[in-house]
Amino acid sequence: MTDSLRHITVLLDEAVAGLAVRADGCYLDGTFGRGGHSRLILEKLGPDGHLLGFDKDPLAIATGNALAAEDGRFVVVQRSFAELGEEVAVRGLAGKVAGVLLDLGVSSPQLDDAARGFSFLNDGPLDMRMDPTRGVSAAQWIASAAEDEIARVFKEYGEERFAKRMARAVVQRRAERPFERTADLAQVLTDANPAWEKGKHPATRAFQGLRIHINNELGDLEQGLDAALEALEVGGRLVVISFHSLEDRIVKQFMRRHAKGEQDKLPRDLPIIPKAFEPRLKLIGKPQYASDAELKANPRSRSAVMRIAEKVR
Repeated sequence: MTDSLRHITVLLDEAVAGLAVRADGCYLDGTFGRGGHSRLILEKLGPDGHLLGFDKDPLAIATGNALAAEDGRFVVVQRSFAELGEEVAVRGLAGKVAGVLLDLGVSSPQLDDAARGFSFLNDGPLDMRMDPTRGVSAAQWIASAAEDEIARVFKEYGEERFAKRMARAVVQRRAERPFERTADLAQVLTDANPAWEKGKHPATRAFQGLRIHINNELGDLEQGLDAALEALEVGGRLVVISFHSLEDRIVKQFMRRHAKGEQDKLPRDLPIIPKAFEPRLKLIGKPQYASDAELKANPRSRSAVMRIAEKVR
């Protein structure tokens, strides 16, 4: 891997410590990336321990396969962590997993490689898919989505307050010629943004919203959390690192709901209020953030927040 595409693993020691790795345990790394967390987990496992990695990205899978060839305790599969329940069931591991780690969001190599189309800073094809062999690219979606749907994605997933204005600009421009490059889209979004945030590129939020939508990141997260809870053994740990408020809100609410034994949100006019279910998780410590030293070495860690919970039933 070239220096320009090197990935610095966020909260590396803290996340693996949060898993409380047992030498003979079975662990899941739901977001293998370039293997930083996985390698440290393997260092702490004994000869009877096992680690299963997941990733959508073909380049991450290539790195994972190389690691698997070096270490027989490790296996990697090209699947979303949202599908970990199916993978665990096939392997007979349901309720037997000692720890699940989810390091959410997009990796540095994905952001820094212009060919992947994630960044507004490096011009490249407008793709944004974590697995470029599946689904619809950002360019394809932008070409056909209705104006109100584009605005919804920018606002709901990007938390962009000028979403309607930006969506209108996108639709007006695509009538002249389609969007094919990230720099082209970024320029249209920049021109449509009337109030730039200090220190933030004016296309940042819209690009985030588009990326989250294209990869179904929040839907995958909700499904993956449910699957992880079922996969864990009693005493098993769930460690999740989030990078923006939408992700962290889902993780926080999931962990608190299962720690307090609360039902999901119910309609106010429901005639019968169901009894609370038994708590299944115990929160471990407070949310953790990158240290000053890590922030200095890796500015991208500034938005990271890590939450840990342990399965109790």
